[in-house]
Amino acid sequence: MSTDTPSGSPIQRFGARMSSVVERVMPSPFLFAILLSYVVFAGAVLVEGTSPFALVGYWYDGFWVLLDFAMQMVLILVTGYALAYHPLVRGGIEWLTSLPNDGKQAVVLVGVISMTVAWVHWGLGLIVGAVMAREMGRQAAKTNLQVHYPLLCLAGYMGMGLTWHWGLAGSAPLLMNTPGNVFVEQGIVEGLIPTSETVFHSYTLTLVVTGIVYTSVVLYLLAPERANAQPITEYVPESELFGAAGDGGDSPGASDADPTTVGEKINQSRVVGGVIAVTGVVFTGYTFATQGLSALNLDLVNFLFLFLGLALYTRPKAYQEQFYDAITSTGGIVLQFPLYAGIIGMMNSSGLSETMAETLVSLSTPATFPAVAWITAGVVNVFVPSGGGEWTVIGTTVLQAANELGVPAGQATVAYAVGDAHTNLLQPFWALPLLGITGMRARDMFGYGVTMMLLLIPFLALGLIFIPY
Repeated sequence: MSTDTPSGSPIQRFGARMSSVVERVMPSPFLFAILLSYVVFAGAVLVEGTSPFALVGYWYDGFWVLLDFAMQMVLILVTGYALAYHPLVRGGIEWLTSLPNDGKQAVVLVGVISMTVAWVHWGLGLIVGAVMAREMGRQAAKTNLQVHYPLLCLAGYMGMGLTWHWGLAGSAPLLMNTPGNVFVEQGIVEGLIPTSETVFHSYTLTLVVTGIVYTSVVLYLLAPERANAQPITEYVPESELFGAAGDGGDSPGASDADPTTVGEKINQSRVVGGVIAVTGVVFTGYTFATQGLSALNLDLVNFLFLFLGLALYTRPKAYQEQFYDAITSTGGIVLQFPLYAGIIGMMNSSGLSETMAETLVSLSTPATFPAVAWITAGVVNVFVPSGGGEWTVIGTTVLQAANELGVPAGQATVAYAVGDAHTNLLQPFWALPLLGITGMRARDMFGYGVTMMLLLIPFLALGLIFIPY
């Protein structure tokens, strides 16, 4: 679905050509994970001299370490999907999607919402960005607004590509402020690094604000003209967009029929569903009231989403049906998480992660260290796409180098966080939930992901080095 003869401004042509190239050469996310497994295996043998038999053992040992996290991701996808497709929530989303007057404004709106919400929580940002992209595309198709759907989906993913690791749920900054973390225990840092030196530092907040503005301008400039825009209907069948299931909310059928048996009356009882739903929501509110933002984690978000959704649908059967509609989009997560966990096992146990980090960090000076830490994280993230797990592996090297060069640990952590998010625009691992919701293939969207990754390089390099800490 690429444009063979791209037209428009230079940046529009660049984005169209990159999209065309990536569409032809990028493998599916599952094959991407398989190929990375081979690359890491070969690298560990050649660079670290690790025995192939030992590597197979490391691969197997690591294979299961992300099972809890995989289930968390499945829940945040399904609960977020069910919540977003309730008629009340859909009304708010439809109002937002009615605001843009052209395709450029639509892309920018989705991008700003994705990046802003991801700063609050990456899981929320990922789901909100995905739902906004799909709904913007669907509404545009209904109103004949010409929007380029691949770029729209990329805009919905920009929270994971830029702001999430600078925000309230950023893995590395939160770990540095967690008592008993590995870096304190090893004596690499003298004490906890508070979020005032990472997430809420003026250095970081300046990067966040200017980054959102810069990215919004680039998204606006990348958006093709009307004649070159490819609508959602070229990627998602109209029957999925405008049928009962596509319209979301309570679908007609058994859940709307008058119950005739005792069991069916219980299934559709608003009292049965409502009491437990309110209990879950109230408990979440109590947790935040007593513990503050320190309580924010993926488990609590999933808990809130689960019962907030039930509170909206009220009837257990209606909520169950919406879950079943959403669950099919989680297959990629279930299939691919074990492979990436195996890659993490090989990288960590063989020492390949540490070697890569040490090599890159050795090239830095005090002035260039933030940029080198950004590049280091970006390279490692392609192979180990797990912010917290990656930081526990290469953070030791990064922080030791920062100490030797006189760079504050908070600044080093932020610079790492930038790189970890940046190459998510190349690595399709974290896009799996978004791909499931939007109905896109990775190769249809990631041409613009690679384009945005390249266009962010000047901004990030200059910002990391010249914004004062």
